[in-house]
Amino acid sequence: MPEAAEWLTAVAIGIGLAAATGFRVFLPLLIAGAAAHWGVLPLADGFQWLSTTGALIALATASVVEVAAYYIPGLDHLLDLLAGPAALAAGVVASASVMVDMPPAVMWPVAIIGGGGVAAVTKLTSALVRAKSGLFTAGLANPLVATGETVGAVVVALLSIVIPILALVTLLICLIVLGRRRKAPRIQT
Repeated sequence: MPEAAEWLTAVAIGIGLAAATGFRVFLPLLIAGAAAHWGVLPLADGFQWLSTTGALIALATASVVEVAAYYIPGLDHLLDLLAGPAALAAGVVASASVMVDMPPAVMWPVAIIGGGGVAAVTKLTSALVRAKSGLFTAGLANPLVATGETVGAVVVALLSIVIPILALVTLLICLIVLGRRRKAPRIQT
């Protein structure tokens, strides 16, 4: 039974980190790598590179560039297109990296389907919010969207590591709030 609880916790952490990659591709990997570097988060075999100084410097640099680029009008929409496949791949890596002592026959399907899937859904949802923001505010609200996405990436990644189950609940709430569509009022005749 303890093994099942450890696996469930690892999957919850991985899915949370993967979801955070849908908001920002590199920031959740940086947070996971830093947590592993400081001994807070164990990494699965083959993923120790994520906590190396070189990887942390590269991820920090990529994170700063990515976050800053989302504040440049026009470039933010282009990044949404390019970041879709990158978020999916980062979601798979993020989720697989924390599935310690899990057999590959279990780890990889969960990482690919669960991690990649939730990263794709999060990315698609945030891209739709940005598109609506751009359409309805002529892009003026896009910096607010960018800030929300960055905060979302940090909060979901940190919660995933500290309180994995709460992170999943928070993610669901964020997706519901971001994905909520308002129906146009009906004109009664």
